[in-house]
Amino acid sequence: MDFSDTSEEAAFRAEVVAFLDEYAPRKAGRLSDTEAIDAAYVQRARAWQARKAAAGFAGITWPRAWGGRGGTPMQQIIYGQEEAKYAVPRGVFEIGLGMCIPTLATYAAAETSALHVGPALRGEKIWCQLFSEPAAGSDVAGLRTRAVRDGDDWVVNGQKIWTSGAHFSDFGLLLVRTDPDVPKHAGLSMLFLDMKSPGVEVRRIKQISGTSNFNEVFFTDVRIPDSQRLGGEGAGWKVALTTLMHERLAIGTLGGPDFPEILELARTVQVNGTPAIQNAAVRERLADWYVQSKGLEYTKLRTITALSRGHMPGPESSIFKVVSARKLQEIAQFALDLMDGAGLVTDPDLAPMRGMFQQALLYAPGGRIAGGTDEILRNIIAERVLGLPGDIRVDRDRPFRQ
Repeated sequence: MDFSDTSEEAAFRAEVVAFLDEYAPRKAGRLSDTEAIDAAYVQRARAWQARKAAAGFAGITWPRAWGGRGGTPMQQIIYGQEEAKYAVPRGVFEIGLGMCIPTLATYAAAETSALHVGPALRGEKIWCQLFSEPAAGSDVAGLRTRAVRDGDDWVVNGQKIWTSGAHFSDFGLLLVRTDPDVPKHAGLSMLFLDMKSPGVEVRRIKQISGTSNFNEVFFTDVRIPDSQRLGGEGAGWKVALTTLMHERLAIGTLGGPDFPEILELARTVQVNGTPAIQNAAVRERLADWYVQSKGLEYTKLRTITALSRGHMPGPESSIFKVVSARKLQEIAQFALDLMDGAGLVTDPDLAPMRGMFQQALLYAPGGRIAGGTDEILRNIIAERVLGLPGDIRVDRDRPFRQ
């Protein structure tokens, strides 16, 4: 592994830092991942996205023809590393720019891409991803939302769930079933739609963390022109895989308290009258998380090194989320145990370390679901990385209607 920037990478990093220092405040500490995304927050996010685009830091790896910088994956990584140190609004454009727009640009006609890519990059339009359903969560291909052809339109009826940002999105990428008489993977098509179309109803979901960033979305006789289909009719699964590939890259590891924070807590609270850090059982848990954190850090550096040398990253990138999501949940639970009664306090002005562990315990379980559940990711690692035999799938060749 190479831990150093090349001269070109160092120059780009300096450019990024100069931009961020001028326009954004540095973080005083780790910010909550559960901040409510209200109308005012979305407006701040739009303004920040527009400023990034004007400075050439939005769509760094995108072609210049799309309004991007035409840069390298390493430049994108460097920007992400540096921006993470600043208090800027996040969670509004990641899905659209990280998943939806790359899919659109891959499959749509040039004039369609030209109409949508620029506004998304500049923060003028926000996109969401409409895949998951109540009866088909991780089994995306088992979805039941139907689209029936009517002339030049598709008429859509059904429901999606756990759609991040649907309540403030302008457009959505929608996976539907267009043929129930073929096996489930073969009967899907991908459409995109205006989220303000007649017949679209968005209902916010109240989360245990107190925020409402997820939604249910209902479709009642929604008409979508066939010109807004991406890929061939019945080829939606292939298009969806493109989106899901970008989703894995966009999500990666999760934010939140990690080893340095749990170590600090162990130094400040007591167990049986002595600092927790002196307790053998506590030290054993800390050692486990230190090893996991370093393993993720160096695995990520191995991937970055491959990108820096112009190589494609290897299968090791598959483990980032499945390890980091579980580690975050374990650390948060252990921290509340160490706090004893204080673990019940969620007010950041009263709770130890401003309640970061209490917040993390509430949102961490979602991290083991979003972007692929632990079970799905373990299957991917087992089958595609380790070459183990796949699960028996009795519905592989059966028409979906059956």
